[in-house]
Amino acid sequence: MEIHIQDLVSSIKKEGIDAARIEADGILADAQKKADSIISEARAEAKKTQEAAAKEIELLKQGAIVSAEQAKRDAILSFKAEVQEEFRRILAFDVKKVMSGETLAKLISAAIAGEDPSQYAVEVKEVSEVLESELADKIRNGLEIRPSRDMTAGFRIASKDGSGFFDCTDDEIARMLLRFFNNQSF
Repeated sequence: MEIHIQDLVSSIKKEGIDAARIEADGILADAQKKADSIISEARAEAKKTQEAAAKEIELLKQGAIVSAEQAKRDAILSFKAEVQEEFRRILAFDVKKVMSGETLAKLISAAIAGEDPSQYAVEVKEVSEVLESELADKIRNGLEIRPSRDMTAGFRIASKDGSGFFDCTDDEIARMLLRFFNNQSF
């Protein structure tokens, strides 16, 4: 009977161990499935995050390229404006140097050539002796020459009846010549 009890105890132990082993295997299998699921979800989430980061990097890269192109364009436009302004200053300075004395008298004469001088009035910065002597003929025939504080060089001629005028001041000539430089590309 003792052997029988011992076999019974051994059998109970074995059944308990086997049941515990089966239960443990089931728990381990469930845990493994959950772990695999968590890892799979984590990988999918990591892939989404990586793709989103790649898209954001591409957007930032494209934005940087656009910004760099804009900065380049702005720098070129700024440089062009500075060069044009320098041309304007040079032209204005050179025109001022030329627009005096005999040259000024020749230009005024050319502007009213073939016309009745008495129909016109001319404004200049100052009425110099050279200008008066060069235009003496036209002044005797009625041409008016007046000084103007608004002018720095050149002249402005207007018909006395107010029907029109011709601006040949240094600023206007420089502006006319500068148009030829403005259309150039750098």
